[in-house]
Amino acid sequence: MKLPGRQTIREVVLHGIREYNNLPCLSYVNNEAITYAELGRMISNFQSKLQQQGIRKGDRVAILGPNMPNWVVAYLSVTSMGAIAVPVMPEFTPAEIRQVLNHSLSKLLIASEKQLARIEGEDLPDLQHRVLLEDLTVTDDSLRDENWKADTSMNRPGADLRLIPAEVNEDDLAAIIYTSGTTGNSKGVMLTHRNIVFDALQGFTVQPATTGDVFLSILPLAHTYENTIGLMMPLLGGSQIVYLDKPPTASVLLPALAAVRPTLMLSVPLVIEKVFRNSVLPKFTHHPVLRFIYAIPLFRRLLHLAAGRKLMKTFGGRLKFFGIGGAKLDATVEQFLREARFPFAIGYGLTETSPLVAGGIGKNIRFQSTGRVLPEVEVSLRNDPETGLPEILVRGSNVMKGYYKRPDLTAEVMTSDGWFRTGDLGYIDKQKNLHINGRLKNIIIGANGKNIIPEEIESVINTFHHVLESVVVKHKDKLVALVHLNKEEVEARLQVFLNDAKQVRQEAVRNVEQVIDDLLKELLTYVNARVNKFSQLHAVIYQPQPFEKTATQKIKRYLYS
Repeated sequence: MKLPGRQTIREVVLHGIREYNNLPCLSYVNNEAITYAELGRMISNFQSKLQQQGIRKGDRVAILGPNMPNWVVAYLSVTSMGAIAVPVMPEFTPAEIRQVLNHSLSKLLIASEKQLARIEGEDLPDLQHRVLLEDLTVTDDSLRDENWKADTSMNRPGADLRLIPAEVNEDDLAAIIYTSGTTGNSKGVMLTHRNIVFDALQGFTVQPATTGDVFLSILPLAHTYENTIGLMMPLLGGSQIVYLDKPPTASVLLPALAAVRPTLMLSVPLVIEKVFRNSVLPKFTHHPVLRFIYAIPLFRRLLHLAAGRKLMKTFGGRLKFFGIGGAKLDATVEQFLREARFPFAIGYGLTETSPLVAGGIGKNIRFQSTGRVLPEVEVSLRNDPETGLPEILVRGSNVMKGYYKRPDLTAEVMTSDGWFRTGDLGYIDKQKNLHINGRLKNIIIGANGKNIIPEEIESVINTFHHVLESVVVKHKDKLVALVHLNKEEVEARLQVFLNDAKQVRQEAVRNVEQVIDDLLKELLTYVNARVNKFSQLHAVIYQPQPFEKTATQKIKRYLYS
């Protein structure tokens, strides 16, 4: 895939208008799609309204709300007129939203009605105007005017497809993305037009998006993963993008899959891991005879293959690419996907790399790897001076410009010769697949001075039956694992059926607590038999609630250490 002219988001919009004029572009599930030509008209009109309110090249405009066609209109309007988009995660707290808006000096906020209500009363001195995302109308009392309302009638007489005049260069800032990291420190990542468009074009080397594809979007557009791979790539290829009008719970997602029958999707590991642990695995392990059969590799593969056919039907029957990124995929689940012949792919990247660095289709890459490094991206492994462990460094047109207003933090991660220090530990195998071992900042120094990678211990813990997720921390020079179990499976193991009798319910609770205690003891023995002596666990502690996570479903480790 090549883009004529400059690698800018403005050129992506113009390319779509020229090449895919009357093809479907954006829609909700079961709604008529906006065509590429109609999208161009909406962008042109909204840009004029933004210009009327004083938005100029380099101004910051924040976007806060759930995925919807108007989110895309807002983002493309802002960036393709030379202003800078500041996408804000809807999951951020009001205090976090205030910090982002104030730190970025955003002049205008485009937000959903729900999000506007959440931040009512927040001190936002730089914010001049608020626009309602649902219909792109201004909400400021002093400016409430029908002349400001964005004309969303796509076929108005005399409308043309020209965007407002603007000089947008490849090295201009397109977006400032505030990360919700596992360390709790939100930083504004500055991404240029070249960063984003280059990375989207590189994504075509892993999986092309074409005019025949339908992309179902379930991850937040405010995150670089969905924004680059789930928005820019389909727009470049002329694909249709379909959005949910509610959060992607099972009750919403299942009928959407049947209605849309997507060919392309992006996900985080947690989604497919839940499908496997809650819907697939119990069918093979609920009976002693089935468990015995399932333990035999040949029969396990046959059962997985049958489950894979059923899973494909659940996803609509047309799926050819199910991209998984944002965190490491559980080994047991990856084994299932491979044996089920499910069309999954793995990718690796960070917000600072726009995000994609490496990727590959599951069947073509080594087990538990993230695929090969993108053709025009460089990766180097350099030993960290403190731990001696190999850190992954990245160089290429996808690497960020820096952290907004934080040259000190930028200097910490950017080397003098242009390499970005990812903070990830890894290695490259003989087939040139990149493997990720863990995060440098998560390294635990043992009592004997040895380096311990907690993610490696967690990968062992997570293979134990009934474990959903875990975090290994250091407590008083001892390694301790916090473990969240699948309580439904625990109760099923008890074969306790609760009724209205209080005594029976209380007995069941006591039984569940006893089973959990027994499971934790089993788990301690299980793990310590499979890790080296430096990584032995001192204790396993039950974590009743799911761990708090980032937008890409990585555990916020700083809350538990």
